[in-house]
Amino acid sequence: MLMPGVGGQNQTIAFRLEEYLARLSPRKKILMSFLLGGLSALAFVPVSAVAILIPALVGLFWLVHGASGPRRAFLLGWAFGVGHFLVGLYWIGNAFFVYAERHALLAVPGILGMAIVLGIYTGLISLLYRALLPHCFCQSSVSWRHVLLFATLWTVFEWIRSWAFTGFPWNLLGSVWMVSDEIIQVASLGGVYLLSLITVFVAVLPAILVSNSFRCRFIVLSGFALIGVLWVGGAWRLSGVETEYVEGVMLRLVQPNIAQRLKWQPDLRLAHVETLVRLSRQPALGTVAPSHVIWPETAVPYSVPGRPELLSMLRHAVPPDGILIGGALRRGQAASLDGGPPARPVVWNSLFVLDQSGRILPGYDKMHLVPFGEYVPFQDILPIEKLTDGAVGFSFGDGPRRLDVPGLPALSPLICYEVIFPGQVVEPDSRPSWILNITNDAWYGYSAGPFQHFAAARLRAVEEGLPVVRVANTGISGIIDGYGRTLKSIKLETTGVLDGALPKELPVTLFARYGVKIPLLICLGIFLYFMVSWGRFRWLRRQ
Repeated sequence: MLMPGVGGQNQTIAFRLEEYLARLSPRKKILMSFLLGGLSALAFVPVSAVAILIPALVGLFWLVHGASGPRRAFLLGWAFGVGHFLVGLYWIGNAFFVYAERHALLAVPGILGMAIVLGIYTGLISLLYRALLPHCFCQSSVSWRHVLLFATLWTVFEWIRSWAFTGFPWNLLGSVWMVSDEIIQVASLGGVYLLSLITVFVAVLPAILVSNSFRCRFIVLSGFALIGVLWVGGAWRLSGVETEYVEGVMLRLVQPNIAQRLKWQPDLRLAHVETLVRLSRQPALGTVAPSHVIWPETAVPYSVPGRPELLSMLRHAVPPDGILIGGALRRGQAASLDGGPPARPVVWNSLFVLDQSGRILPGYDKMHLVPFGEYVPFQDILPIEKLTDGAVGFSFGDGPRRLDVPGLPALSPLICYEVIFPGQVVEPDSRPSWILNITNDAWYGYSAGPFQHFAAARLRAVEEGLPVVRVANTGISGIIDGYGRTLKSIKLETTGVLDGALPKELPVTLFARYGVKIPLLICLGIFLYFMVSWGRFRWLRRQ
């Protein structure tokens, strides 16, 4: 299909590539879309090949734009999503091999099934784009307006993915910019969703170069210049800024690096606790002794309350006049529905707080549990056991919430992947001064997962303007300031401790004040622009 004004010697490379994709058979188009999706996942950390988004997303856009109808567009978008999530989430498969004798056979179908389901989001983006396309512009030409519509749909569905079916906002596309402290500063205005909107728009914009016109080349260059503007704005925000610290607080982050396979073995549990205590009691790494010691998620492989011997051991890890914060199980009893005696035991994935006297202070129970890892949805009808040890699934806690710990500014406790949810990491009406994220990424070994998890924590710091302290069993542990800069860290799969001061919070960011309302209002404004351009919402009257 020749574009108006394009032909012969005036054909651009982009035009020839678009024509090549258009000539592929339907099956080859689906295969190409799948391969492009897998390619796009290389833009995330630790590979961080951000430029690869251009051929990947441009190829998807051309395929969808030229699809014969919404149904075909959905299949193309879905195939892209399957490839994208299959490559981007391959590391989850490592969890199935921790107890290989029980779960290894589920690794391939588990990851493939997850990619197939998550690919539906990309399929719906493509379906809606193609369904709306005939009513907005002439299908025979590609313009920046098409690209903007596509980027807007992508952003809206990333937001939907953050909450639908408990939510899984892993690797939102804006997070590819973790390679640049400067560019991610825009997240303080509109969160990672605004960054995703800009990223998709700029990455797909070269698709309009099928037209060999100066205007198209100028628009594409202007899009790339927009990334430059973001970098300059971020550099200006960071220029001359020195991290300020809370006086009288010296944190010790303990990374025991205990293999998941060994973590819950009965004959090793006590030795694990002894390792944590020994690391906690090491001499100060600087001139100031630690005032607060922090252990990772489920660092203590027991339920802490009601165990005097265990509490006596844990007290040795508490600094003089200080506090120990760590992860452990918390057991209890659930009351029966009719108000009778307790009906069943319940377990929470918890954060505990212990003072020097051995007193357990108010802690936090994890609110956002991992499906099939910490509980099994529809357990009454699904004959599936969870990946973690124990026959009883975890119960849901209340959160997010603000927690007051002696000697520390108020904090927002997050356990494991609770930190990946934009706009859901602090109590809305009670802003804390920092975020504490304890986690256990030992399930995933040395893979992309822990790097991507740490990147998400950095983005939450920028969005909220709050420092994030992350303590992980096998890493990556670190201290992040409110600008998302990593001040100190312990490498993945390393045993050790990190002593560091607690950064101060920044003034309330625009995203912290208004949350996802800002990017969603921008997307709504773009949709209204298109509807008005189509002429009094003619698309609503489609027969």
